[in-house]
Amino acid sequence: MSVNRNPQQAQMADESMVRNLAAQAQAIWPQEMPLFGRYGEPATILDLGCGTGEITRRLARLFTGAQVTGVDLEESHLNSARKLSADLGKRVTYDSGDAFELRYTDGTFDLAVCRHMLQAVPDAHLVVAELVRVTRPGGRVHILAEDYSMMHFYPTKLDADEFWRLGPITFARNTGSDLRSGRKVFSWLSELGCKEVRVDYVVLDTIRVEREVFARIWEAWRDGYSDVIAGNTTLTRQQVWDYWNDMIAAIRNPNGYACWQVPIISAVA
Repeated sequence: MSVNRNPQQAQMADESMVRNLAAQAQAIWPQEMPLFGRYGEPATILDLGCGTGEITRRLARLFTGAQVTGVDLEESHLNSARKLSADLGKRVTYDSGDAFELRYTDGTFDLAVCRHMLQAVPDAHLVVAELVRVTRPGGRVHILAEDYSMMHFYPTKLDADEFWRLGPITFARNTGSDLRSGRKVFSWLSELGCKEVRVDYVVLDTIRVEREVFARIWEAWRDGYSDVIAGNTTLTRQQVWDYWNDMIAAIRNPNGYACWQVPIISAVA
């Protein structure tokens, strides 16, 4: 039986994902951007799973001499990305492509970036291997790999840990992906023979990130994923909705605290 390598296609294409990625970029980029200072001045950069090009554009503006290529499967996102990147000229291009079988030859890129994607696909280690393949020897790989057991909320009326276990993590497992891939990427890169493998953490919390920006991420997930979580787990839609809103209330509570630790794994190919 063939494996669906894009089990979250509908959710990734939904307008809620565009909102989500924009809010995540606003929340994460200030802490993530300094990490790119380690990578020298790459002449060629790949942004795999680029979506609407939010980070592709930021990379192009950060590395002003680089040719940046964004790759995604969703044509509507690519069309938006091309329009939004028009001011950057020919230095930024977008290709439709399969992350499991990239059309580029070995060693094409000086820097290969993959963010917010591995949790949405089965066999994510194969995507990591493909990312390493298209990176030149001595080039850099930069992976932001989500892990949905690295979240904390207080105060809540409901058990947020229980929600992630019974809801999103179970939904992902039942549809062929892994929402705890973030903890595995260090091992995958090491097993591929990469050097200088390291893990840094971006801390999205209610101290470092504006509460409204933080809340917009959760609202977008709620809007885009509630139905499919209810359809693939034992939770009802109302239960799913209530869990989301309970966490959102904790985020917005001026005396509350919420935190999501996001691993960023980098290596020399």
